[in-house]
Parts: sequence; C-alpha cells; structure tokens
Amino acid sequence: MPDVSLSDAGIDLLYLGAAVLFILAIRGMANPRTAVRSNQLGAAGMLIAIVVTLTDKRIVSYEVIIAGLVVGGLIGAVMAYRVAVSSIPQVVAVFNGFGGGASALAVGAALEEALKGTHFEEVDLQFTVAAAASALIGGVSLTGSAIAFGKLQGLIGERPLLFPGRHIVNATLAAICLALSAWLIADPSSSLPFWLLVGTASALGLMLVLPIGGADMPVVISLLNAYSGIAAAGHGWVLNNSVLIIAGSLVGAAGFILTAIMSRAMNRSLLNIMFAGVGAVTASEEESDEVYAGRVKAASPDEVAMLMDGARRVVVAPGYGMAVAQAQHAVHDMMSVLESKGVEVEFAVHPVAGRMPGHMNVLLAEANIPYDKLKEMDEANPTFRETDVVLVIGANDVVNPMARESDPSVPIAGMPILDVDQAQVVVIIKRSLAAGFAGIPNPLFAADNALMLFGDAKQMVAELTAALKEM
Repeated sequence: MPDVSLSDAGIDLLYLGAAVLFILAIRGMANPRTAVRSNQLGAAGMLIAIVVTLTDKRIVSYEVIIAGLVVGGLIGAVMAYRVAVSSIPQVVAVFNGFGGGASALAVGAALEEALKGTHFEEVDLQFTVAAAASALIGGVSLTGSAIAFGKLQGLIGERPLLFPGRHIVNATLAAICLALSAWLIADPSSSLPFWLLVGTASALGLMLVLPIGGADMPVVISLLNAYSGIAAAGHGWVLNNSVLIIAGSLVGAAGFILTAIMSRAMNRSLLNIMFAGVGAVTASEEESDEVYAGRVKAASPDEVAMLMDGARRVVVAPGYGMAVAQAQHAVHDMMSVLESKGVEVEFAVHPVAGRMPGHMNVLLAEANIPYDKLKEMDEANPTFRETDVVLVIGANDVVNPMARESDPSVPIAGMPILDVDQAQVVVIIKRSLAAGFAGIPNPLFAADNALMLFGDAKQMVAELTAALKEM
C-alpha cells in the first residue's frame, strides 16, 4: 500500500477535530431541533477517527478500508430505514452489546499480537489493567445487552426471572472476575486469564440482566451504554489511542449521568433496580377485585368524543401501549381535529414512559407533533387541575396513584407520577385491567372521574377521531 503517512501533529489535529465533533454531537442531543444534525456530526467524527487510525497504523490496505466503509454503511442505512421508531430501544441495546463486545475482542487481539514477542515490551501495567477492564466490562455489556434486546423484542419474558440463590451466584462470578483480573495483571505472559475473564464476565452479564423486568430496561440500557463506553476507553488505553479514550469517556460519563437521572425519576436506587426484581409477583385476582370492586366504568369512543368536543383543554399522556400499537400518527390526526374545533391540546410525558429515555418524544416527533406541545412531568403536573380531559394511552405505573403511598411494600412508592387523576375527566385506553410492570392494580381505573376505553390504542384513537369529525 502506498506510503501516505501522517505526521504526529497531523494525527493529533485530526483526532482533536473528531473529539470536538463528538462533544458537539452530545451537546446538540439536548434539543430535538438539533438532534439530527448532532447525529451527523457524531457520525462524521467517528468516520474521521476510523480512517485516521487505520491509515496511521497501516492496519489494512486502502481497498479493505473502502470495502469496510461501503459494507458497513449499507448495513447501517438498511437498519436505519427498516427499523420502526418503536424498535429503536432494541437497536440501542444491540449497539451497546456490539460496542462492548468489539472492545473486548479487539483488546484480546492486541494482547495476542503483543504476546507473540514483537511488542511484548508494550504489555506494561497500563496495558494489563486496561485489558482487564475491557474484558470485564465488555463481556458484561455484550451479554447483558443481548438479554435487554430479547426482553424488549419479546423473545424473552418481560417479567423478572428470579433464580434461587442468584445473589450468591452473582457474587461468586464477580469474585472470579476480580481474581482473573489480578492474574492477568500479575502475569501478563499468557492470554488465558484474559479469555477466561471475558467468558466469566459474559456469564455475569446474563445473570445480572435476566432478573430485571422489562419496564426497568430504560435504566439498564443507559447503564449498559455507559459500560460500552468504559470498555472502549479501556481499549483506547491499550492502544494508546487518544480519540478512543475521549470517545469512550464521553459515552461512559453520559451513560452514567443518564442512569442517575432515570433512577431519580423512578425514585429508586440503581441497586434496587438491579437486584430487587420488581414486578416478579403480579397482583392476585382478589387484590385487583378489592381495588376495582365493580367501580370501573367502560365508555365508547362516541361518548369520549362528546366529552372532548365540549372541552377547552385536552392533555394526552402517552405510554408504551401507544408505541406497541403504533398509534402516534392516529394521535396526530386526533390532535388536528380537536384543534380545528378550538380545543387546546398538549402532551404530558413522564421521564420513564416507554422503553428508553425520550422514547415518547421520538415517537411523537415522528408523527410531526410540535415539540413545544410536549410538556415534561414537572411542567405538566400543575396544569392538570385546569384540564377538562386527560387521555392516557397505554400507560399504567407512571399514572398510578399508589405511588403516593409511603408503604415500602408498594413497589412504586415514592415514584413521581403524572397527576392525571386531578383532571376533570380521565380516559384510559387500555386493552384490559391487567397490572403494569410493578405487578400492582391501579386505583385510577376505578376513580370516580375515570372512564376506561378498552381496545387497541391505534384503533380506539382512530374511532375517537372519526366520531369527533362527525360532531
């Protein structure tokens, strides 16, 4: 391959440019209006980093680089166009796993290369510590993300899978991981402890995520995202690659910050999310009957349309049920009809509604619902007392008044919720009275000011819209 070497200063300058693009990309994600451009900036930064690294290190020929870019670009384009917006959480989970797994395997390849003898002097303390961190975190991220994907995709049951003695097993696996890490650092002359560490960490990832329920996946995805970033940073320390260290650190820090924000929004500690197994026990029929006690009132789309037609203000509270039914476009049509009648329409979005941070925002944006109509929980809650009708679409725990109780036996006790029960009328679109992720009944369904609209969210909203048009 031709000798087109870059000077050290040129490489550092290009890496700095890539790092700046990464920072600008993360900064722009704070606003939906700049999110698309931010994605493009981040992709450009990654392209620069990849090409510069491959060119500088002369790892492969230019033909292979171009072929890889073409094949990878085609795969990415197909995924971007074919994956439904409601499935984006699954895509994020897959990418987290690929990122962590790729870092662990690449570090393993670097270790094997160094142990051949040509670069053994590079296997110093920094190398082995970083290699151990990448193997441990990358392995956990790989299999943990695979389980998260399976739960989100419905391939694995969403309920927590609680194995007898799982805490002892996890503690044992963690201890083995630490022992293998110490072995690798103390004796870097063999790659055996590294590969044993990858395998043990992968088993630990499975055991950590299987007992976590589907509704906690937003927090788990954020945490696994942070893990993949740390694994990438460890990979950077192994290769002495500054841009990989910077990119991995940014992803890791952003993931941990988001994890903390999401945990706080649920009023639960990360340890509680990881080990409590919330939702493993569903409310019994007797417990549900005690809460509902025949007080649930079902309504028809025509009856609800009459309420909305005479309202001044309607607030929509979307949940995961809206995503499953792909009802966001039907919701947009309903909003347009209501606004044509002079009704003020807004959307109240809970921080953990859906399957990942911002999931509801993305779905509503896909349906071209103006961003200024989306109100965060703290902004929406004070307005419910002045709201004529709240339409809850497929949400459960995030509107459950039992969260206001102080009883520690209630899984969602203390979790901030949307105070939809304070509105004049609450209409809940739901297929049944089945309990949400937390496994407890929802007294809102039996409230005096509540009406249940049983059925598929997309169909019910479409029938509501049709009834509104006829009025």
